[in-house]
Amino acid sequence: MIEANDVRPGNLVWYYDLYMNETVFEVEGILEGFIYSSTLPKSKLSLANVHPLSLDAGYLHSFGFVRGDRAHGEDENVFSYKYNRNDSVYVRDQGYSFQFLAAAPGQLIPYGQPVVHVHQLQNLFYCLTGQEL
Repeated sequence: MIEANDVRPGNLVWYYDLYMNETVFEVEGILEGFIYSSTLPKSKLSLANVHPLSLDAGYLHSFGFVRGDRAHGEDENVFSYKYNRNDSVYVRDQGYSFQFLAAAPGQLIPYGQPVVHVHQLQNLFYCLTGQEL
């Protein structure tokens, strides 16, 4: 189950469909205990039946994050996303969670709480950059 204040339009979440398959969908709206999406069977689903999607390196890659390249002296566990000509967003794969990193002279410093779900990454990225993933 997911809380209404944890998600916003554009977030990816999942539910069990009629055949008990985990089905991913994009939130289009939230109102009075329901999540709305035109891809849902009745266009809405109770929050009690919606679940957070676990974040993994595959989702980072699909959003446009690039893994560090050891051949260039980069940490393979750090993913970067260039969102403007000067700045990037950095996220470290800690195995059980993903930690946002701030660029400082010669190093990357962890900040904030680690994220474990796709919607958390999407929400934090939006807060930092004003752009959707």
